[in-house]
Amino acid sequence: MRRLSASGQGAVFPPPEDLTPDGYGLVALGGDLRESTLLEAYRKGIFPWEGREPIPWYSPDPRLVLAPAAFHCSRSLRKTARGAGFAITFDRAFEAVMEACATTPRGGRVESWITPRMIRAYGRLHRRGVAHSVEVWQGTALVGGLYGLAMGRAFFGESMFARCTGASKVALWTLCGRLAGASYHFVDCQQDTGHLRRLGAVTIPRVTYLDRLARALAEPEGWAQAMGPAGAVFEPGGTSQVE
Repeated sequence: MRRLSASGQGAVFPPPEDLTPDGYGLVALGGDLRESTLLEAYRKGIFPWEGREPIPWYSPDPRLVLAPAAFHCSRSLRKTARGAGFAITFDRAFEAVMEACATTPRGGRVESWITPRMIRAYGRLHRRGVAHSVEVWQGTALVGGLYGLAMGRAFFGESMFARCTGASKVALWTLCGRLAGASYHFVDCQQDTGHLRRLGAVTIPRVTYLDRLARALAEPEGWAQAMGPAGAVFEPGGTSQVE
């Protein structure tokens, strides 16, 4: 495991092939959450977990990824989405989505890894046009969503939340529908969970992930193409525009 120090330009990571993850995927400790540090980390297949000191950085082996076109939408999810009156937007309430991911109870968790420092750091990336959110609405109520980073033709999923049944799944379903139309290579799910596997995600060796990541990053930024007109509102799945 590497110890990182922060320079005037932010932390610097060694080449990913020089990092060996432990059993939890941890590869480094330290550094900072500057924009330059975060961007370098993601480009090298590394992501932070918590904004506390020293910052832990992960690059799991194997890695869970979801091909956008492979998202599995069950009949029950389609039925839930049809009856719930969901409307989906992108980048309309980024910080509200991060706050909800941090505060919505789940699995008996008491304290979130999404600290105020993390919210500020990813908020800066959002203003830079790198971090993005998906919002699920019922009327004017924000009932679900997710956030992550888009770079090249890769999307790095960070966290999602739901305040009513199916809302977070609908957020991911809609995101995948839009990303598939723009030829995105994958959604990086980061950690292996049964929930994401049931939605179509699969694990791949870290070396394979790094190769796919390099190819995705070599392509032009695709977010604007994927999302369509600014301010658009979508139905679940992202296949048709509501407004």
